Amino acid sequence: METIKYKKDNQEFVKELRQSVRTYFESKEIEKHGNSEILIKTLLMVLLYFIPYALMLTGVVSSIVPMLICWVFMGLGMSGLGLVTMHDANHSSFSKHRWINYFFGNSLYLLGGFPANWKYQHNTLHHGYTNVEGHDEDIAHSGVLRFSPHKPLKKVHKYQYIYAWFLYGLMTFSWVTVNDFKRLIKYKKIGAVLNNTGNYKTLFFKLLASKIIYYSVFLVLPIVLLPVAWYWVLLGFFLMHFTSGFILSIIFQTAHVVPTSNYPLPDNNNELNNNWVVHQLHTTCDFAPKSRIFSWLIGGLNYQVVHHLFPYISHIHYKGMAVIVQETIKKYNLPYHVNRTFVEALYQHMLMLKSLGIA
Repeated sequence: METIKYKKDNQEFVKELRQSVRTYFESKEIEKHGNSEILIKTLLMVLLYFIPYALMLTGVVSSIVPMLICWVFMGLGMSGLGLVTMHDANHSSFSKHRWINYFFGNSLYLLGGFPANWKYQHNTLHHGYTNVEGHDEDIAHSGVLRFSPHKPLKKVHKYQYIYAWFLYGLMTFSWVTVNDFKRLIKYKKIGAVLNNTGNYKTLFFKLLASKIIYYSVFLVLPIVLLPVAWYWVLLGFFLMHFTSGFILSIIFQTAHVVPTSNYPLPDNNNELNNNWVVHQLHTTCDFAPKSRIFSWLIGGLNYQVVHHLFPYISHIHYKGMAVIVQETIKKYNLPYHVNRTFVEALYQHMLMLKSLGIA
C-alpha cells in the first residue's frame, strides 16, 4: 500500500484549534480520558448484553418468543458495548492507563471481532485516510454496495438505496465468520504491523482461539442448554447480530457517506489537496447535536467531526468540545457539515446511496 502525503497548509488553523482545545481542558481542570460516566455506560451495556443471556441459560426465560426478544436485547447490548466502551478503549481514550485501555479494548472479542484487525482497519486506515479510495476500508465494499464514486458502477447499484439497509444488519456476521481471517491475511501481505512482535503466526492462533471460544459461549452452549430446537437458537443468534450490525452500520455510514462528503484522490505526487485536519472536515458529518440521550447512548459518535479531529480524547467530552471546534472552523471559513437530526442523517445517507447507484 502506497503512502499518501497530506499538504502542510492551514497550519495557523490547526495550531489555533489544538490550542483552543488544550485551553478548554486546562480551564476546566479535567483530563482528556474517560471518567465515572464512561464506567456507568460500560456497566449498563454489559448488563444489557449479559442479563438476557443469563435469563435464558438459567431457565427464567424458556419460551420461544421471550427468548427471541432476549437475543434482540443482547444485540442492543453488543452495539452499545462497541460504541461506548470498545471504541474509546481501542483509541486509547477510555483511560490514562494503557492496561485498562487494553482490557476494555478486548471487549471486541465479546462482539465476535478481533482487536488487532479492528485497530489497524479503523485507527490507521479509516482515520488516517478517511474516504480515500484504496485506503479507507469503510468505503471499500465490493459487489452489491458502492460507497465511493471511484468504484466501478454496476446495474445492481441502482437499487442499493433500498437493499443496503438489510445488508447493514449482516455487518457483524463478517466479524464472526470469514472477514477477520481475510483481513489478517491481507494485512500480512501488505506488511502491516498489528502488534509489537509482528508475529502473524501468533495472531492467527489467537484469532482462531477467539472464534472457537466465541462460538462455544454464544452458540454451542445455548444450543445445548436451552429447551428449544437448535434452529430457534440460530434464529436468535441471527437476530442478535442483525440488531447489532444494523445499529453500528447506520451510526458510522451516516457520518461519511452523505452528499456533503468528499472522496479526494491523491495527485501524481501521491499527495492529497489538504492537510489531514482539513481533510477530516471535508469527509465527515455530524448529526443530531441536540439529542442528548441519543448522544449518550451511542458514545458521542454523533459528534463525528470532533471525534475525527481528536480521536485520542474520550467521547464524554465531545459535546463541550464541539462548540470550540465549530467556532474555530467558522473563523477560518472552513466547512463544517451537520444534519440536525438522526432521521435527517439517514435520509441524506439514502440520497447518497441513490446518487452513487446511478453515477
